[in-house]
Amino acid sequence: MTLDWLDIFTTILGLIYIWLEYRAHIALWVIGIVMPALDVILYWQHGLYGDAGMACYYTLAAFYGLFVWKFVKTRKKKESLPIIYMPRRQYLPTVVFFFVSWGAVYYVLITWTDSTVPVLDSFTNALSFVGMWALARKYVEQWLFWMVVDIVCTALYIHKGIPFKAGLYGLYVVIAIAGYYKWRSVAKKVKSDQ
Repeated sequence: MTLDWLDIFTTILGLIYIWLEYRAHIALWVIGIVMPALDVILYWQHGLYGDAGMACYYTLAAFYGLFVWKFVKTRKKKESLPIIYMPRRQYLPTVVFFFVSWGAVYYVLITWTDSTVPVLDSFTNALSFVGMWALARKYVEQWLFWMVVDIVCTALYIHKGIPFKAGLYGLYVVIAIAGYYKWRSVAKKVKSDQ
């Protein structure tokens, strides 16, 4: 097995990204633009076409996240968005969007690619759409979405022979658990301050 330097480099960027995400630091979005742009090439080389497309989405979504975190302020105090729980009114639209996205990405993969893992590739893509949106809105639940995505991606990347990325996503699972508890405590404090 030869070393894939793109796998190693994007894994290093991924470690920086998750550390910044855990700290809720705005610089995560800069890494979130560069890393997935490189991941497009990595995933395409390994036949993960859905993930390659997802990496395009991540790149664009990172621009959105940077904009929201930098410029969108709360109406009352003109402060940055706080870390909060996802409002219940968002649950049904989020679930519907997830299933529609899963079906749409699956259809694209089976129709226009030779993907050997269309069900899992499209599943992680659809849930990642939801996760990026929830991260941009600073919802605590974003960590739950990422836990599931990260577990599935770890197995998928092992299967596809991308070992460093698989290790990174295994680490992401652990950090997502820690991040969930950290953001949950911050959200409770925000709620008690209101």
